[in-house]
Amino acid sequence: MTMLRGAAAAVARRCGLGAGSGGGKVAARRCCSAARRREWVPPVGRDSGIMAYNSRSRTKEPLVLAKDRVATWYSCGPTVYDHAHLGHACSYVRFDIIRRIMTKFFGIEVIMVMGITDIDDKIIKRANEMNMSPVALARIYEEDFKQDMAALKVLPPTAYMRVTENIPQIISFIETVIANGQAYATSQGNVYFDVKSWGKRYGVLTTISPDTPDEAVNTDKRYGKDFALWKAAKPQELSWTSPWGKGRPGWHIECSTISSAVFGKQLDIHTGGIDLAFPHHENEIAQCEVYHQCEQWGNYFLHSGHLHVKGSQEKMSKSLKNYVTVKDFLKKFSSDQFRMYCLRSRYSSAVEFSDESMDDAKNLLQAISSFIKDANAYIKGQLICDPVREDILWERLASTKVTVKASFADDFDTSRAVAAIMDLIHHGNRQLKAVTKDTGSPRSSVVYGSIISYIEGFFNALGMSFEERQVAVKGDSSAVLSNVIDELVQFRTKVRHYALALPEAAETVLVEGDAGAKGSKREENEKRQQLMGERRPLLEACDSLRENLAAFGIHIKDRAAVSTWEMAERGGQAEQQAQGKS
Repeated sequence: MTMLRGAAAAVARRCGLGAGSGGGKVAARRCCSAARRREWVPPVGRDSGIMAYNSRSRTKEPLVLAKDRVATWYSCGPTVYDHAHLGHACSYVRFDIIRRIMTKFFGIEVIMVMGITDIDDKIIKRANEMNMSPVALARIYEEDFKQDMAALKVLPPTAYMRVTENIPQIISFIETVIANGQAYATSQGNVYFDVKSWGKRYGVLTTISPDTPDEAVNTDKRYGKDFALWKAAKPQELSWTSPWGKGRPGWHIECSTISSAVFGKQLDIHTGGIDLAFPHHENEIAQCEVYHQCEQWGNYFLHSGHLHVKGSQEKMSKSLKNYVTVKDFLKKFSSDQFRMYCLRSRYSSAVEFSDESMDDAKNLLQAISSFIKDANAYIKGQLICDPVREDILWERLASTKVTVKASFADDFDTSRAVAAIMDLIHHGNRQLKAVTKDTGSPRSSVVYGSIISYIEGFFNALGMSFEERQVAVKGDSSAVLSNVIDELVQFRTKVRHYALALPEAAETVLVEGDAGAKGSKREENEKRQQLMGERRPLLEACDSLRENLAAFGIHIKDRAAVSTWEMAERGGQAEQQAQGKS
């Protein structure tokens, strides 16, 4: 924090101002001329220990929070006129992961507000097509969106806020912007933000300048770059009474008003997809800085990258009709698989969606689950191994913890953190080599228990689950299924052990005058062969059951003393594991 204050003071000194004029921070802000308005000023507060890429400064910056261990966060929510698709889900899941990292790994309490756009041109058009009211349509798809987010394990915000429930606040906000000289009403009942009057301060997130040539204007706007704060009502359209006549809010003013109503002029973090940076977030900043008469509103803007369909450079979107709905996706894949897919790349990077990329995520989950299952079997004495080099594993576990924390502190680098976890699993697996004979050496249960605990805790913190006997989201039926399979595998194990429990083959030793003993051993071997023949159908039935269950994603692994099973994730079901004991 001292360094941040020093930086502000240095700026003030360069401008010929002293700390006596309200502090180096304020002085640094006030000295900025119109040509330098877009410079980002580090906020005063407590350093969170995280470096985050800030779209305002176009570089990584220390994430400094106004209140220690508390982050105020505004998230742009959906326009609720249709089902959410995977492009939306990718952004919300990525920011959910960041929120969980901040909370679980850095001890930051996140106060998040999400705006719901429940009145919009698209909503009105869709409602007319479906012959229903825009409000009813919006409520249906708002609930649909919330259900999709719950299915993807996205934590709900501290508060959802609808546009239609904040109309008086929006009108008051617009009136203040007009009074401050940066907006104008027209004779047609529209209100626009006057971009040119805002001068060089417009263009915080982009290189667009108000001075660049305007496109042709065929509306009642003064300039092409001006944007609507209030739209005059069209015939038969849902509207509200305002000082400018009946109408409804423009898109950008909604988020500015809602975030300001909750957080005032101090906002730590603002998030959304990269496609929202301009014009939406740019216009939000302009509106709020006019309204609050402040030099910097929204200290950190974080943007998630697009989700592209394989073989295309175009983002997934409804307008391009190249989308997959969340519901359709979850019929084929699980929420954990999608979360792992998101974890494998930086939140700000564009990602390509395909069945192959989802298979990669599934394989990683399977590798993690298999390690946890084998390590649990080792701890229980069901997997016999050579003596373990505990010192190596303790060292690997400690270094993994350091790497994970450092990765998260570096702009929430989940891909590097997951790579560190997979490296730990690799080293853990190297020492879990099964042997056929128990040498009686002590098991290293504690170190493997610690590794399992850390790995499960890591993924639990990020919204995933690998605990033994975990059940799917679908409820009690999954728990019943798990118990049924458990009983089936235990029964199969008993049958298999019975079929394999044959007397040892008698050794044939030729000793003169020992014809009786020789005949007895011959009879024992013949009896053993007879038993093998009689019990072979039991073993074949056990093998057949294993193969048949594998077709349904239930995989049985036979070991010396026990059989274990796991359920591969299919169609949104979580993996399941149990032990079949004799």
